[in-house]
Amino acid sequence: MSNIDELSKVAHRIRRYALRMGEVQGQGYIGQALGYADVLAVAYGHALNFRADDPTWEGRDRFLLSHGHYAIAFYGALIEAGVIPEDELDSYGSDDSRLPMSGMASYTPGMEISGGSLGQGLPIAVGMAIGLRHQGNPAFVYNSMSDGELDEGSTWEAAMSAAHHSLGNLICLVDINNQQADGPSGKVLGFEPIADKWAAFGWHVQRVNGNDLPAVLKAFDTARALTDAKPRVILFDTLMGKGVPFLETREKNHFIRVDPPEWQDAIQILDESQPEEVAQ
Repeated sequence: MSNIDELSKVAHRIRRYALRMGEVQGQGYIGQALGYADVLAVAYGHALNFRADDPTWEGRDRFLLSHGHYAIAFYGALIEAGVIPEDELDSYGSDDSRLPMSGMASYTPGMEISGGSLGQGLPIAVGMAIGLRHQGNPAFVYNSMSDGELDEGSTWEAAMSAAHHSLGNLICLVDINNQQADGPSGKVLGFEPIADKWAAFGWHVQRVNGNDLPAVLKAFDTARALTDAKPRVILFDTLMGKGVPFLETREKNHFIRVDPPEWQDAIQILDESQPEEVAQ
């Protein structure tokens, strides 16, 4: 799927799924889900090679959710991909659910790693990429991570290792929303000029607006089409709470709690922005 209108509908539904799951628990990492939905829509609606009915297919591209708290968005992508059924949404975060609040590989089909201990995904991705290359497997490894993980030394050790081993089959996706648990990411530990830093570590770098679907689509296609042996990183500048103005403007939106009526208000706002979509 590469039609922008269709991908826009996928991103809309991912946002809507996240709000429905947030309503189940009354709270959650909704700001990240709304901000990152466009990236996930392109990943699972266009870029990744996978089989919905066989999540462990050896030829699949691996998508590692290093920022495990983004699971509320990732489950929406898996629903759109046909990996898990929509009717499991109401079990989100509940006992014995396949949809825990933080991503866990032992629970959810299509979840490659148990993420959440930030800074661990990229080191794992480096190992996977090396392993696939030794096997002669042409699959890509995608590591999806947050800007908070730029604080972690393990991230930069892995970045240096990936360039040293010429891992052209590794694509890192970084969500730059400038928000983490302790406040704005750039104030917790400044990371700019971030594009220059990745380039200095030997990576091919792109930086795009992560809420501009054509730009996101082009960035994925460019990363996959490169023929050199450099690892690739795409830096996505995203807006927390994208699509729901009263969440976009919250000063603290790393973990959101809202009053019960506001969940339906948020869904209504989203649906009004996509009138051609039939509410589910």
